[in-house]
Amino acid sequence: MKSHETFTLIEEITRLDGSKYMEISDMVQNGRAELAVERKLIKQVRILQLNIAHTPHVQAYEDYVNENYTMPEEDFTEFQEWKRTPEMQEEVAAILHENHIG
Repeated sequence: MKSHETFTLIEEITRLDGSKYMEISDMVQNGRAELAVERKLIKQVRILQLNIAHTPHVQAYEDYVNENYTMPEEDFTEFQEWKRTPEMQEEVAAILHENHIG
C-alpha cells in the first residue's frame, strides 16, 4: 500500500558515513528515522523546522513520495532513503529556500 503522508517538517539525517541530507517529512516518518537511529541504521536525525507551510512545492514533493514509496513497518531492518529525480531535488531546494534552511 502506498503512503499517504502530509508533510509538516524538515529534518536533517546523518548517514552512517557521516554525510548529511535534508528531508521533508512528517512526525510519523520522523519516528521511523528515530527508530533507525536506535537500530544503528543511520547516525542521527534532527528536526530543523516544524509546521512548514503546505506550499505547491511541498505538495509536489509529497505527491511524488506518496506515489513512489510506502511507509515502512516498525520491524524494518534497513533505512530507506527517498531517491529524488532532478525535478524533485529542485522542489526540495525550493522548500528549503522558502523555509530559510540551507
